[in-house]
Amino acid sequence: MKPSQDISRLIEIMAALRAPKTGCPWDIEQDFSTIAPYTIEEAYEVADAIARGDLDDLRDELGDLLLQVVYHAQMAKESGEFAFGDVVQAITRKMIRRHPHVFGDEEARSAGMAKGMWEKIKSQEKAEKRAARIARGHDPEDHGKGFLDSVPVALPALTRALKLQEKAARVGFDWSEAAPILDKIEEEIGELREALANGDAAPIKDEFGDMLFAIVNLGRHLKLDAEAALSGTNEKFRSRFHYVERALEASGNTLEKATLEEMEALWQHAKAVK
Repeated sequence: MKPSQDISRLIEIMAALRAPKTGCPWDIEQDFSTIAPYTIEEAYEVADAIARGDLDDLRDELGDLLLQVVYHAQMAKESGEFAFGDVVQAITRKMIRRHPHVFGDEEARSAGMAKGMWEKIKSQEKAEKRAARIARGHDPEDHGKGFLDSVPVALPALTRALKLQEKAARVGFDWSEAAPILDKIEEEIGELREALANGDAAPIKDEFGDMLFAIVNLGRHLKLDAEAALSGTNEKFRSRFHYVERALEASGNTLEKATLEEMEALWQHAKAVK
C-alpha cells in the first residue's frame, strides 16, 4: 500500500483498517459515538493551525479531518446506510442547489442571489430531508420538535449559547440594545453571590451558567463572538504566563519554587510589555 493523491487510496486504507480479520483491532472496535470526539478535536486542530499561520500543519490537519469523514463513511457503508461517494454527492448537490446564481441557467445567473432565495432553498431541503426520514420509518423531526432544537447539542457551550440566542432573536425574543444586558449580568452576579453564600453546589452551577449565558448575549449585541473573544484572552494568558516562566528561568528560579508574590510581580511586568 503506497501513499497517493487519489481519495480512493484513503478509502482503501480505511477499509483495510476496519477489515474484521486483518484490520487494526482498535479501529475495528470503534463506532460513530466513539469516533465523534476525535472528529471534533481534529476540526479544532485545523482551526489552530490556521490561527498560528502554519500551512504545513494545516495540510496535515486537513488530512486528519478528512480521515474522520472517510472513517464515518466506512462505518456507514458497513451497516448498509451510505458510502463516501454518497457523502460527496450530497454535498455537491447541496452546493449546486444553494448557488443558482453561479450554477443555474443563464436567467438564474443574471438575476443573482434574489432576496429570500437562500431561506427558500433551505426550506426545500428541509422538506426533502423530512420526507426521506419518513420513508425510512424515522421521526420526521430529526433534531426535535421545538423551534430551537435544530441547534446542535454537540457545539461548544459558548457557541451553542450564541446560536440559540440568534435563532430566538429571529422571532423577536431579544433585547433591543446592549445596555440592559449589563444590568442582567449584574443581576446574575448577585444571584451567584447569594448561591455562594448558601453553599449549595447545584444553584451555584446554575447561576454561574446563567451569568455566562448573559455575557454571551452581551457579546452578540456588541458584534463579538464569545468563543473568539475568549480564545484571544486564552492566548494572551498563555503568552503572559510564558513570559513569567522565562523570566523566572533567567533568574535561576522555577515556577514550582517561585512565590505567588514573585510570579505576580512578573505578571504585572508582562502586562506592561505584552
